[in-house]
Amino acid sequence: MDRERDNKLNETVKFEATKDNPIEPREILMSVFKSLEEKGYNPINQIIGYILSGDPTYITSHNNARNLIRKIERDELLEEILRAYLETNRD
Repeated sequence: MDRERDNKLNETVKFEATKDNPIEPREILMSVFKSLEEKGYNPINQIIGYILSGDPTYITSHNNARNLIRKIERDELLEEILRAYLETNRD
């Protein structure tokens, strides 16, 4: 019995969180872009500031944009931006 318990203690349990209504990075970017425009900010500059610094105050809280952009990692945002750029500028 002790041996069985010891074996279970040595095993790694894998945890996978389920996402409720996962939102695509593209959708988040477009929503945040629109919210920044509505508030009179330059969306490109603000999003770049956020990606480079990680400081969410670059993003307006209007339309819950600040909370929305924090749902995805900054590297995922950069990946989405690069993917979209390369897809539209292929030879």
